[in-house]
Amino acid sequence: MSHPAPTAPDKPLVVLNQRTIWLIFGALLASMFLSSLDQTIVGTAMPTIVGELHGVSHQGWVITAYILAVAIAMPLYGKFGDLYGRRWPFLVAIGLFTIASAGAGFADSMGALVVWRAVQGLGGGGLMILSQSIIADIVPASERGKYMGPLGALFGVSAVLGPLLGGWLTEGPGWRWAFWLNIPIGIAAFAVAWITLKLPSHRSSRPVDWGGIVSMAVATTGIVLVTSWESIVTGGYDWSDWRLTGAVVATLAAVATFVVVENRAAEPLIPLRLFKNRTFTITTLIGLVLGMGMFSAMAMIPTFLQMSTGAGVTESGWLMLPMMAGVMLTSIVSGIAVSKSGRYKAYPIVGLSVVALAMVWLTTLSGDMSMWTFGLMIFTLGAGMGLVMQIIVLAVQNAVDPHELGTATSANNFFREIGAAVGTALFTTIFTTRLTESLDSVFAGAPAGAGGGEESMLTPALVQALPEPLRTGVIDAYADALAPSFWYLVPLVLVGLVLAFFLPVIKLSDVAGMVARGEAVTDEADLPGAVRAEDTSDATGTPGARPTADILER
Repeated sequence: MSHPAPTAPDKPLVVLNQRTIWLIFGALLASMFLSSLDQTIVGTAMPTIVGELHGVSHQGWVITAYILAVAIAMPLYGKFGDLYGRRWPFLVAIGLFTIASAGAGFADSMGALVVWRAVQGLGGGGLMILSQSIIADIVPASERGKYMGPLGALFGVSAVLGPLLGGWLTEGPGWRWAFWLNIPIGIAAFAVAWITLKLPSHRSSRPVDWGGIVSMAVATTGIVLVTSWESIVTGGYDWSDWRLTGAVVATLAAVATFVVVENRAAEPLIPLRLFKNRTFTITTLIGLVLGMGMFSAMAMIPTFLQMSTGAGVTESGWLMLPMMAGVMLTSIVSGIAVSKSGRYKAYPIVGLSVVALAMVWLTTLSGDMSMWTFGLMIFTLGAGMGLVMQIIVLAVQNAVDPHELGTATSANNFFREIGAAVGTALFTTIFTTRLTESLDSVFAGAPAGAGGGEESMLTPALVQALPEPLRTGVIDAYADALAPSFWYLVPLVLVGLVLAFFLPVIKLSDVAGMVARGEAVTDEADLPGAVRAEDTSDATGTPGARPTADILER
């Protein structure tokens, strides 16, 4: 099997002792916290943001733009990390994310906010992929589950803090601080990564796959635009509109071009031969369908809570905690269990079964339901997700050549994000279409001055201030639009469940990626020129001092 062959690292070998591993892992935790906190903060603030910026019908784009940018950036970070090393791309990703957070905070229109969210996605994609790739570089697959636990816990902690901070900031200083809060965190994460992230760089003579990059970006953008045509900022097009037809044709042409280019490229962005690897193909398809279902479900639940139950922004943040607790619990437990047993296939099967049951349960949502019942619903959803997400990444990393860890990891996540973008767009279209029809009916009979015709400016506060029966009509419209929409997600999850039964079982490797590539050693005595203690005695048998390895990365 061919793979990238960069020249020797520009920096000397790294000694992967426990201290070095934990220092690098700490830098990854700080950066992942930045990315995951941002997504959960924005979720609870979204109804207020779109209301103030007069963009309720386009709110899906704030999420879709971020996911689209993440998807486009992922393969780039994965490939460039494999070819040139991961340190500088990682620092660039943190910088982009931090700068874009400042810009999003100053946005004065939905268009500007969407643009800055896209730039955030360009940084967020790097943080996500490079973190997963670096973990595979420094920790063997047989031990990686122990590190998945803290990552899962971090996701849970940030998910707990995010909704609460988002609610408190929205109701207090203002929703713009949900973005500005990232600035000091981003600066701190950059400083930690600069000091501790000591990784080798490469000099590669392989040509950059510019054709693959351009065709991938065009195809990805086209897929998202076509699937979200009802939510396009310009107002949406009818399927008979020539512009939509043109977008479909251009997207298909870009996909075909990408396949041709990748087959001919000397160093393809996403090597198509990866799909000959059964583990890669199955985990990629599972990620695709899970992305479509998972992100779609998470996108609109905060809006439902605020609009349909009368919960405040902060209260809706509290109400999302059970789902994050479920993710945190099962990701930690499954990670530890995989490290102890070396077996991983059962977890995606059980997890996807639980997610499917949770989706069916969510179809019974109503504005007057018990919050204890709602909490159990989303806890179940989170518990299922936690059993799947990290495990399929571990499986694909364990099944590919160590020289292609970044490329394979990014490709796997790329298709999951494509699924998320398409799923969110379609789910948002279904939800928004049903909601718009219901709100038009509700406001059609509203008396003058009662809020009729102002559907695009609805915020949770305005809904609660509406006179009866208008207020009840709006609340019922949100609940009736969201709950049945979950039925569209159930078949997707069931497809993923069937695929999980065919996932191959491969023994987990006990060699870290950097060690397998000859970029690191696990013992200082294995460094070039190092002498073991038993070999340092002189002619009289007097032990000599072991030389200090001046090439040890600190």
